[in-house]
Amino acid sequence: MKHVLLLILSVALVSCAKAVRPDMSAILNDTPAANLSEYGLFEDAGARQPSQGVVKYDLINPLFSDHADKHRFLFVPDGHSAVYREDDVLDFPVGTVLVKTFAYDERYLETRLLIHKRDGWEALPYIWNETQTEAHYAPIGKRIEIAAGVAGSDVPAFTYAVPNKNQCKTCHQNGDEVHPIGPKVRNLNHQGPHGVNQISDWAERGLLTQLPEQVPVMARAFDPSETIDAQARAYLDINCAHCHKAAGSASNSGLWLDWEISDPVKWGVGKHPTAAGRGSGDALVVIEPGKPLASIMSFRVGSNEPGIAMPELGRALVHAEGAALIDAWIAQMDAVP
Repeated sequence: MKHVLLLILSVALVSCAKAVRPDMSAILNDTPAANLSEYGLFEDAGARQPSQGVVKYDLINPLFSDHADKHRFLFVPDGHSAVYREDDVLDFPVGTVLVKTFAYDERYLETRLLIHKRDGWEALPYIWNETQTEAHYAPIGKRIEIAAGVAGSDVPAFTYAVPNKNQCKTCHQNGDEVHPIGPKVRNLNHQGPHGVNQISDWAERGLLTQLPEQVPVMARAFDPSETIDAQARAYLDINCAHCHKAAGSASNSGLWLDWEISDPVKWGVGKHPTAAGRGSGDALVVIEPGKPLASIMSFRVGSNEPGIAMPELGRALVHAEGAALIDAWIAQMDAVP
């Protein structure tokens, strides 16, 4: 009997030890933690096993980041929920943490946190050490050499750039504030890594409230069952619209690429650029219907040269599939009357 009681006690102790919870004091502290582990978001030092209350998720259309694998997690504080928004990022409560780790196979490069603090969202970059046992706060970013073949069998060697804190703000700018980019309902509304619809799952977990019966869903870029128009618009929405929107850092360009925008001129059709220069590639308009080679958009999406490449942050490589999709989209457009 004594041995049975000891066994039960040991099992209970192990269970308690495994029930790691995120540390709200670290999450809401005005000073970023020096190490990723201090937030308690993961049970293990290598950040492979999320802590209790931290949920893995993914997106229908992810941002292209030099072919890096991405591991996304969400933490919403106990007793709180995100509020549904139809066309915008969910309204997450204070204390929410969005986690995104960038990796090639099993090698983690960086983990970016977006933390909803009392005075707004804060973007925090962390870089993994060589032994993969800890990620350290890196507000100045870092450049990491990636050997040929690591990012794909036909991908040459390149320099991967971990953004500095100010660069994080550039992409996540919404007016005068920092906001998430990816977790909009339309980009979450599919079967996620848990094998069930993410939106329904989050609602059942109490992570999401005020969910209507009908929820929008985003077209999948590179899905041949979708129209070329839908594929390209979906690609631009996740890769470009965080800057190219009314409240984005590139709003002065007049080029707005959000999924909701229905005016082709706002997409760049027949539109002259607000600033010329070598970024135009001698093209006269952003999109010349039927002529990708005469379109600034095709030129910039297909370049990896600094000062020309778009997006200008977040990639060192040309996304060949994305560039081909944009070319195909422009090629099938009817000429502007």
